[in-house]
Amino acid sequence: MNAFRRFAANRLALVGLVVLAVAVLFVLIGPLLYPTEQVRTALESANLAPGVEGHPLGTDALGYDVLGRLMIAGRTSLLVGILAGILATVIGTMWGAIAGYVGGVVDAVMMRIVDAGIAIPAIFLLLVLSSIVQPSEWVMILVIGLVSWLVPARLVRAEALSVKTRDYVVAARAMGGSHSRIVVRHIVPNTVGTVVVNATFQVADAILLVAYVSFLGMGLQPPATDWGAMLSNGLSLIYQNAWWLILPPGLAIVLVVCALNFIGDGLRDVFDVKGKTA
Repeated sequence: MNAFRRFAANRLALVGLVVLAVAVLFVLIGPLLYPTEQVRTALESANLAPGVEGHPLGTDALGYDVLGRLMIAGRTSLLVGILAGILATVIGTMWGAIAGYVGGVVDAVMMRIVDAGIAIPAIFLLLVLSSIVQPSEWVMILVIGLVSWLVPARLVRAEALSVKTRDYVVAARAMGGSHSRIVVRHIVPNTVGTVVVNATFQVADAILLVAYVSFLGMGLQPPATDWGAMLSNGLSLIYQNAWWLILPPGLAIVLVVCALNFIGDGLRDVFDVKGKTA
């Protein structure tokens, strides 16, 4: 209860939680309540303005209902973003914990790999890999997860350097505890605050990476789509005042990413050690 009160004290974090919950319900429950055809095109109904012929948000250049497509695209964006963020967090946590605990030459080599990876923009790696491998939801999850674990690795490694000098870790090592057990049972659990907070930012970054790649035309292939692909497709009609093709997906990306960042700030307050002792 104390943790919830600390989280609730951050009003923006509560707003972010509500926005994220609404977004999840929108993409999961929405298609059941508002079913639309998102596979076969309907060129006779292309580029209809909102409200025309029973389309609340109009249609796109292929005749797809924009509201229905926003739901399906959101499902893809959230699925890829959440799973890729979790994958990056797990890899980064284990890498950083091992590097920080072992130290020495192993730590130096492992962190130089991280530094080299951070020096290369993630979007560049993602575009190169997308040009080699046929994009699909699971491929994008794997690729984004494998290019996004570097930052959490550095954060967890810094925590591990501090945790490994504490008495209970020294005692566990003196009692003959294996290195793998100490890392899994003592190092990783004591970095949970940093890991959980960073995980929300990783998910937000992953959603943005999906949008970037799709916006540049290297994302999922039609009829599959995501919010970034909807933005990219809407650009061709921007000079025809077809605002309904750009505003809904753009607003969805901004709201969800901001919500995740607000939630991350709220979780940071919950796990803030100084705040607990105040």
